[in-house]
This record gives sequence, C-alpha cells and structure tokens, in this order.
Amino acid sequence: MIDWVLLRTGARPVPSPLATPLVWAAASGGALVLVALLNVLIGPDRPSPALAALSLLSVLLGLCARFTAAPGTAVLCWLFLNGFAVPPAGTLTWAGHRDAFWLACLFTAAVVGTALARLVHARAAYRRLTTDIGGPTQTESS
Repeated sequence: MIDWVLLRTGARPVPSPLATPLVWAAASGGALVLVALLNVLIGPDRPSPALAALSLLSVLLGLCARFTAAPGTAVLCWLFLNGFAVPPAGTLTWAGHRDAFWLACLFTAAVVGTALARLVHARAAYRRLTTDIGGPTQTESS
C-alpha cells in the first residue's frame, strides 16, 4: 500500500539557509576579528594571509547562506580587508586590478561554499528519500 505523505510534515529533506542579514552580520563580525587578529600576529603590511583567511570565512559563511548573500558577504569582507589590512589603516582605496581580484576571490569563495552546501544537502535528501521509497520490503510468510 502506498501512503502519501507531504514532505513538510516529516523531517525537511534540505535544511533552510540562514537569513541574509544574519550572514552579513556574521561576515562583518568575523572579518573584523580575523583582520584584527592577523594585524596583531603578522602585521598590517601583509594582505595575502588576510585575503586567504577572509576567503575561508566566506566559504564557511556560504555553507549556511543563500546565493543572494554572496555579493554582500564578499563586499563586507573586502571592506575590512581594504580598510584595515592594507596601509594606511582606516582608509578605503581602490587599486584597480588588485581590488577587483580580491572582490572576485571573495565572491567566488562565498558562491563555492553555498554551492557545496546545496550539493551536499541535496545528495543527503536524495539518499533519505530513495532509501525510504526503495527500502527493504517485508515478505509475507504463510
């Protein structure tokens, strides 16, 4: 016998992502902490480790965010990178190719994190649904 059950009544097959403002708040706070920590540990004149750390932060935030949060996450991380990891500290500048590359790296990291999360969640949901449908069958014994 087939029982029709709405997917929303049971466990959700794919977890819903966090709200975009919450992700942006985490990006602001996380970027501030990372840049401040890196400035204390290695100095403010080395933006490459800061870019790597902020890219990793973007990937981690992308794991629990929507695709629409990626541009804002990248811009917020870039603001802290440009404003506090590159001398003179506290001054935003635009250095053409360098800043465009940094924005592209941060945006790509956020999108990769989001896409990776969506693929992992979709695969897990597919496995849950297919094992429920094609699970072990009971044989009738006479």
